[in-house]
Amino acid sequence: MNNSAHCVLFVDDDEDVREAAQQTLELADIIVECHSEAGSALDRIRRGWPGVLVSDIRMPRMDGMELLSQVRKIEPEMPVILVTGHGDVATAVRAMRDGAFDFIEKPFSPDHFVDVARRAMAHRQLILENRTLKAELARHSKEVSGLIGRTPAMEKLRTLIGNIAATDAHVLINGETGSGKEVVARTLHEASGRKGPFVAVNCGAMPENLIESELFGHEAGAFTGAENKRIGKFEFADKGTMFLDEIESMPLSLQVKLLRVLQERALERLGSNKLQPIDLRVVAATKVDLRDASSRGAFREDLYYRLNVVQLHIPPLRDRKDDIPLLFQHFMKQAQERFGREFAPLNGSEIARLTGHDWPGNVRELRNAAERRVLGLDPFAGDSAQTIEHVASLPQQVEAFEKGIINEALRQHGGHVTATVNALGVPRKTFYDKLAKYGIVPAEFRSKTDS
Repeated sequence: MNNSAHCVLFVDDDEDVREAAQQTLELADIIVECHSEAGSALDRIRRGWPGVLVSDIRMPRMDGMELLSQVRKIEPEMPVILVTGHGDVATAVRAMRDGAFDFIEKPFSPDHFVDVARRAMAHRQLILENRTLKAELARHSKEVSGLIGRTPAMEKLRTLIGNIAATDAHVLINGETGSGKEVVARTLHEASGRKGPFVAVNCGAMPENLIESELFGHEAGAFTGAENKRIGKFEFADKGTMFLDEIESMPLSLQVKLLRVLQERALERLGSNKLQPIDLRVVAATKVDLRDASSRGAFREDLYYRLNVVQLHIPPLRDRKDDIPLLFQHFMKQAQERFGREFAPLNGSEIARLTGHDWPGNVRELRNAAERRVLGLDPFAGDSAQTIEHVASLPQQVEAFEKGIINEALRQHGGHVTATVNALGVPRKTFYDKLAKYGIVPAEFRSKTDS
């Protein structure tokens, strides 16, 4: 049988139902494997099996509830969807408290069936990718913990860092101002296992007449005022990581010398003819398109290709708005420790305002806003004109408000649907329609101890 990550195990003792389910899923390009009884389906499941299970509740020998219990013993994080008759809804609700991913009530429409199956498969794939990443990072005895976010872009970034961290490959980080390029560079260094220090230099902040001495060091008497020998940043970063921020600002004359360091893994201090061998990994960051800059002669093309062994792109905050409440909460906790102030949880209106803003200053701007809120100030103080300019449309704000309310309620109730529905005071069907609309998965809010 095919063990594709897009596979669905469908269990029902009714042959007509099995055939209809198989046809529906196959028309949606989803691989499906049908079973007439729970035992044979259970034999297919093992830890790490890359698929999801859909099962009827009422079946002879082993029913859907017992199958759910057995599956969770083998693979607690495998999504299980239960198919219920009208009289089984209360049973299905209890099953969700016990860890079921979702339930579908008969008779169900093909579109709804496919939608629930796809959400479960996406959730399963995310779980397996996270598990792979954690295993990879464990081999490096480090964890990519500095990068906050649940969006696919951030998951991809963490995965890529985990894959390249232990190598000596030079890395080019591309991202807008304030997007967190130094955080990514530090995370990469911490996950690399390199014994030397992390040394950060902002190429755009150093005077041109001093940057060469700062980077390469000098011998005593190398120039007027050089009374003592000085170890440069490159040499100091031996066996570690050298982070060159705003690399596009480095003078062309120094780019030639940097290229030689990268090629020969050695340098000469100013005033010396002796090569100093160094074991160095260079991580460079830029907010411009270096390939375009090199084509215009503003950056050396050979250095660009030498640095661009691996390129990491940090998406701007406006392209990962689902991460904003999580990041904001993280920064408020940091500010709480720093200022010794307590803060109230975010409410739906605040979440809508946060996600409705485009954050041109990216993570740096968001951190400042979080600190202002902990200090009892308006998070957008001083940015009123900018807020108006970048505010989302009314429908977008309403959707952001609604999504934020649901996410926060699920978070407060540990992902338990019944408690969340009761707290929000909405019909269960309406609640599930909203989950489907916004792609919200209650299981993602459950703690590991519930698994």
